[in-house]
Amino acid sequence: MTDKQTLRARLRAARDTFVVERPHAIAPPAPYLALLRPGLVVASYIPIGGEADPTALATAALDSGCTLALPHVVSRAQPLRFLEWHPDHPLDDGPFGLRQPHHDRREVAPDIILTPLVGFDAGLNRLGQGAGHYDRAFAAHPAARRIGVAWSVQQIAALAPDPWDVPLHAVITENGWIEGKTA
Repeated sequence: MTDKQTLRARLRAARDTFVVERPHAIAPPAPYLALLRPGLVVASYIPIGGEADPTALATAALDSGCTLALPHVVSRAQPLRFLEWHPDHPLDDGPFGLRQPHHDRREVAPDIILTPLVGFDAGLNRLGQGAGHYDRAFAAHPAARRIGVAWSVQQIAALAPDPWDVPLHAVITENGWIEGKTA
């Protein structure tokens, strides 16, 4: 298998080409909508680069009475926190090109974590950016449903997960819902 740094570069290039050549949108699939109910906390993200945009998923969560949260990152070493957010609230510039809620917003525990990723496989193993923020978030919130949001071109045959990697419950692409064995 290719080392992870090389694999990330290859998958980012494929993702970026895909977005430019064939603009797509991620629509909320029925299995995702069935999870939503008033009072749940759904952690989303603001996409950077060619990441799949979860805006329609976040909007569906709001329409269902859920509370939205976004990750807040201070540094590579510190764990991310999920802070309550609404689309009417301004965002601050964060490290790594992130747009995030102001640091004094209320911290919340997510019930569903919509997760950006660089790559994934049929076992729903996730290749992230490499800083380990989401791996640590999954460990901190083990009961949360882990749902990757990606483009179909980001799926590869197999990933070799590290011992700390936690597989996703599902992935949503422009083609729909992909559910794993852990769902």
